[in-house]
Amino acid sequence: MDLAPHRIPPEPTWRKPVGMLAMIAYIAVYALAVAALVDSLAGLPRAIEFAVYAIAGVAWVAPLKPLFLWMNTGRWSRK
Repeated sequence: MDLAPHRIPPEPTWRKPVGMLAMIAYIAVYALAVAALVDSLAGLPRAIEFAVYAIAGVAWVAPLKPLFLWMNTGRWSRK
């Protein structure tokens, strides 16, 4: 594999493994929080239960966006 000088891949950074560990920790804490919430949903109508599960199933992604940005660029915001 012969790469031109302008095509040399960048050196890997420490941000990727640290970011992955932070992601795993965040998802574990989030899952435990949602699991703790399940008991309080027992008496609610099925439609509300479904809505809560649907929101909880998607909402975990939004707080990770700055972490993804930091892992790739080293900055916490796009500014």
